[in-house]
Amino acid sequence: MRTRVGYAGGTKPNPTYYDLGDHSETIEIEYDPAQISYSELLAAFWEGHSPIVPPFSRQYASIIFYHDETQRRLAEESKAREEARTGYKMFTEIRPAGQFTLAEDYHQKHALRGAPELLDEYLAIYPNVGDLVRSTAVARVNGYLGGYGTRADLERELDALGLSEAGRQRLLQSVRR
Repeated sequence: MRTRVGYAGGTKPNPTYYDLGDHSETIEIEYDPAQISYSELLAAFWEGHSPIVPPFSRQYASIIFYHDETQRRLAEESKAREEARTGYKMFTEIRPAGQFTLAEDYHQKHALRGAPELLDEYLAIYPNVGDLVRSTAVARVNGYLGGYGTRADLERELDALGLSEAGRQRLLQSVRR
């Protein structure tokens, strides 16, 4: 439903991009379990990257932050399956979620920021960047622009994304598959 980027896993109060302390960059995902399960999110996590070498810094560590014991167990099981499937050790930590600190505005919705005409449309709808970051429509468009989702999926939900006709056409041109 929504995604936000930020920092987690450390002890430094109020981390920032230029002063992370012992935090790692992360993404917070708000999802509807009636639409997608936690196990499906974990499968997408493993499909999206392959942490087979140790991170070169704490900032870029591969970590799954869990919120309860069920999530912890499912994360550990998914890691074990991925190690068995690939034959490689996965350098992914599994840790309690703890405090999440929202990253600076300019780090939010990275793919959308590469499409300034679409970003401008959404900034007209959501002049408060916090509202922009919390928007489900903006999260969806950011995902499509980042290469996630199919053109068929986009066509099914295009009317709900709040874009002008020009914005709709721009987005459709970006999503070819």
